[in-house]
Amino acid sequence: MSTADDRCTARRALIVIGLVLAVVVGLGLVWSTRRVLIWILIAAFLAVALKPLVDWTEGRLVRHRATATLLVFLAVFGLLVAVGAVILVPLLDELGRFADRAPELLRQTRAGHGPVGGLLDRLGLLEYARRHSDQVQRYGGDLRQPAVDLLRGVLQTLAGLVTVVVLAYLMVLEAPRIIRAILGTVGDGAATRLRRIGRGTSRTITGYFSGNLLISVICGAGTYVVLVLMGVPFAAVIALLVAVTDLIPLVGATLGAIVAAGAGFLHSPTAGIVVLVFFVVYQQVENHLLQPLIMSRAVRLNPLTVLVSVLLAAELAGLVGALLAIPAAGIVQLLLREFAPAGRWRAPDPCADGDGETSTGNGGPAAG
Repeated sequence: MSTADDRCTARRALIVIGLVLAVVVGLGLVWSTRRVLIWILIAAFLAVALKPLVDWTEGRLVRHRATATLLVFLAVFGLLVAVGAVILVPLLDELGRFADRAPELLRQTRAGHGPVGGLLDRLGLLEYARRHSDQVQRYGGDLRQPAVDLLRGVLQTLAGLVTVVVLAYLMVLEAPRIIRAILGTVGDGAATRLRRIGRGTSRTITGYFSGNLLISVICGAGTYVVLVLMGVPFAAVIALLVAVTDLIPLVGATLGAIVAAGAGFLHSPTAGIVVLVFFVVYQQVENHLLQPLIMSRAVRLNPLTVLVSVLLAAELAGLVGALLAIPAAGIVQLLLREFAPAGRWRAPDPCADGDGETSTGNGGPAAG
């Protein structure tokens, strides 16, 4: 009897050890392929957001799935190219003018004249650069390696963007077959539930993208007004660039603030200070008022859930976590609504009156 017990205990120990090893190996594989998994995840979100538009195009304009998908992706790509052209063409024109004036500006700066040379002279940096010219040249040489790393990072980012677009295209193209294959493996009841979850997930992700776009439009419009009032040139182009960068979570508004404030300081110190103060105030308003309120309506989450999910996801997964936090929270709420026992959990409605407390009784109405 004891021998049988010992064998049973040894078998259980081996099973536990095997499970632990399997988990460790699985986590190691996930970590090793994290970049590709992130690309797939972003592509899936993009595919879900574009699928309704492709379905509409297929039903109203063309009757072929591949043609409808190609048209939608070409339209989105054309829109992005148009926005990029509106931003880049004036910037490249200004860079050309700056390159033509660069030798004269450099001569004036070395002599302590001109706006840059006068500023360096007042700050004492010009004399420091003259006394430590060898160190300055050595620091310049040391910057070559970071520049190479930056170029490598840019190329990797471009490769990732191309991969994400191709993956999203194939996901949208094959979506009907994938859905039919999944629904064909389950019963009618489960198929109905999966369709309901799919529609809710699509609404959540589409609402997130539309809400994020609305916030960026507000940011760009506010930036344009401030730049026009301060007389900064190319106000429309700079505001459009700020609106585009604001689509990036966490760092987007900061990047836009750097560009706009830099343009303001180039125009005048007063304009630069005003633009900088505007962005400091606006970023607080966006992070703690606009984003929770707009996203709570677009994704049907209460503002507290929106803010907490973004903060936690950004801390855990950085930029990608902040990008996917709100739609992920909306999907989790949808799954809880579908699979939680009836009457035990009810998602708070951000559009409803009252304090939005959830019901914890046996099917009683939520307090409000």
